[in-house]
Amino acid sequence: MRIILNLLAAFLFSVACFAQGQIRGQIKAEGLRSPESATISLLRLSDSALQKFAVASREGRFIFENIPAGQYMVSVTLVGYSKTYSSPFEWQGIKDLDLQPVVLTPLAKALNEVVVTATKPFLEQKIDKMVINVDASLTNAGSTALDVLERSPGVTVDKDGNISIRGKQNVLVLLDGRPSYISGADLANYLKGLPASAIDQIEIMTNPPAKYDASGNSGIINIKSKKNRQSGFNGNVALNYGQGRYPKTNNSLALNYRSGKWNLFANTSANFNKRFQVLEINRKFKNPTTKDVEAIFDQVSDMRNRNFFMNLRIGADYFLTRNTILGIVATGFINPSKYRSENTSYLQDMNGTVDSVVYALSKNENDWNNGSVNLNFRHQFDSTGRELTADLDYVLYRSSSTQGFMNDTYDPNGALRVREELRGDLPVDVNIYSAKADYTQPIRKWNGRFDAGVKSSFVKTLNEANYFTISGTGETIDYSKTNHFNYEEQINAAYVSVNRQYKKIGVQAGLRYEHTSYSGRQHGNPTQPDSSFKRTYGSLFTTVFVSYAPQKDHQFGASFGRRIDRPAYRHLNPFLLFLDKFTYEAGNPFLKPQFTNNFELNHIFKNKITTTLHYSHTKDDQNETFEQGSAANGTEDYATIVREGNIGKRDNAGISVNAQLTVFRWWSASLYTGFNYNKFTGRLNSKGEYIDVEASTMLFNANNQFKFGKGWSAELSGFYRTKSASGQILNRPQGQFSAGIGKQILKGKGTLRLNVRDIFYTQMPRGYVNFENTEAYFENRRDSRVGNLTFTYRFGKPQKNTPRRKTGGAEEEQNRVQF
Repeated sequence: MRIILNLLAAFLFSVACFAQGQIRGQIKAEGLRSPESATISLLRLSDSALQKFAVASREGRFIFENIPAGQYMVSVTLVGYSKTYSSPFEWQGIKDLDLQPVVLTPLAKALNEVVVTATKPFLEQKIDKMVINVDASLTNAGSTALDVLERSPGVTVDKDGNISIRGKQNVLVLLDGRPSYISGADLANYLKGLPASAIDQIEIMTNPPAKYDASGNSGIINIKSKKNRQSGFNGNVALNYGQGRYPKTNNSLALNYRSGKWNLFANTSANFNKRFQVLEINRKFKNPTTKDVEAIFDQVSDMRNRNFFMNLRIGADYFLTRNTILGIVATGFINPSKYRSENTSYLQDMNGTVDSVVYALSKNENDWNNGSVNLNFRHQFDSTGRELTADLDYVLYRSSSTQGFMNDTYDPNGALRVREELRGDLPVDVNIYSAKADYTQPIRKWNGRFDAGVKSSFVKTLNEANYFTISGTGETIDYSKTNHFNYEEQINAAYVSVNRQYKKIGVQAGLRYEHTSYSGRQHGNPTQPDSSFKRTYGSLFTTVFVSYAPQKDHQFGASFGRRIDRPAYRHLNPFLLFLDKFTYEAGNPFLKPQFTNNFELNHIFKNKITTTLHYSHTKDDQNETFEQGSAANGTEDYATIVREGNIGKRDNAGISVNAQLTVFRWWSASLYTGFNYNKFTGRLNSKGEYIDVEASTMLFNANNQFKFGKGWSAELSGFYRTKSASGQILNRPQGQFSAGIGKQILKGKGTLRLNVRDIFYTQMPRGYVNFENTEAYFENRRDSRVGNLTFTYRFGKPQKNTPRRKTGGAEEEQNRVQF
């Protein structure tokens, strides 16, 4: 730790040895008291290429920093006023430069309305992140947030809904910079209910700065919702109907009202989705010594799911003074769902002769609710960008799940041997408290910025699993499966970060410290003893980023970051969770956090082609592991136990190329290809089974946009992924092809879109896994081929002012909630 601090101090001292100035200016507008939110563009004089954007303050002032020496001019746009240019000027890059005021002229009064249209590219590659503009893709109409992520370059979603970037899981997902509430399969369910029509952009950051929580070894995905930025009352609505094997609908409404010192906003969405899933599993059980097949297990699960999801986000900003804002945001969702699964399992001997047939019927009714409140504060000390922000968050999750299981075992002739019935009642409560503060200080002499902040969070979870065996005489508590588990966790963190630009070189470095203390207790019952565990540890996390632009068409970057992934709360619960007679899920109280070192090198050519080399090394890699059951631990001899485990280490390396091309004036394309190499090595479980799995994966992603006359547009898109590895699982190739067409109506305020996703029905997760004496193959067919018809309409006054949206501070904690 002392060495790291000394190195950081030396780095900060070297950065402070440089100096560079600022380009400053002011906007004045005839007949307008404040030109706030005027857009200022810094243009290179030689070719009018855009260098940087800025937004005017209430006084009309603006500042450009980190600008290399050269000849420039600025352009200013503001609704209701003519676009205006400054006089050309020479910038030396050292001393501050104050420009002459730019005076805006009102448009002629005869011009009643100005309609500004612009086409965003589907994908924007920036030096520190990739930005997906959701509305730029026609096939996103009627989609969900998970569908959009699945088609995003470099992002994959496995059979259980787990999200990966470049073949690495443990992604920290944020919504508007705030928590995404959950992780794993439950996060996937949430994103399946969130309509794409409510999303503006998706930001993918593979090496986030120190300001963010250190969680997420593969990076951060920030889903930014649509926000109205207009004064007065305005909003937008989206209506959708989709048809696969079953009907679906995604609808959203956003409202905003801004007047005087108040800004009020509300967003809501409602989703109904009926889905099917057919999962086929073939398991072969081998003799431990001879490795000959002793038994074969064939299972076909026919699953039906009905899901209703509705969320609401309301809030208010109050401008206490022109530099101080107080805000409150309340969010919540309800997600009742019904699940039914019919499993038919054939147990066969080594010759494939059926010994018995098991028919299992599972029913699950789940009521999952969430509510949260965020109080926020922001104070700008001056127009240079010096500011203080603070957040207080309280988040509550409550889930009640009722399960019913019936297992009938038949002989090969169809005669009933035995019937088993089980009922489960599984309530879960999660409470999260979080507080954080961040300070930003621009440093003119460095032409840079200093950031610092602190955060503290406390999490308490209450988990119960009550199981009852049903017989002719009534219900009896099944203590072998019943469980009561409590968990508490405290995390305190602090960070510092500095960045500066010196001519063509940009540098940013940050150091974050997080101290974690947690404890868990499993309450005993008449057949199981009471048990508990606790742990305390602290960790330093360093991030460094360097960029170099030798000329206008080339930009190089290098970055390093250290990250952590803590276990999901329920993964620490040591008891078995009954899924069906031959499948159990279990927690692991000895599960350790995993630490990852990430390295990246990238090159951007003409802001169109980005090439990235990356490598990461993970210690104590957390991954899904598989064990064979036995009567000794209360399961069937041929059952499979799934639990999270530390499997040793993982190495991930690869290269990706992303290109933004204009084929013709009416045809633009986003093309992505990536190569990833994953290798997993280490010990799996208490039996010491050794794993050595590796796979090379190619990912191809293409999005073609076509713009025709009279408001018509079309799209052809798709992706293909070769085989991949995820811990013990080897996934087979899969992909999809989609197409859509759109038409602007109602004078450009409305849009009709028709699309079909997964036209050839090829998005089918398949794979295999080998563990202990078991070899398993699976194939998962889903309702992935869907046609959608979507109507969107926006209403309100022309954009004039930009209200601010505040983010909260409980990101990492909520991402680890699982039900």
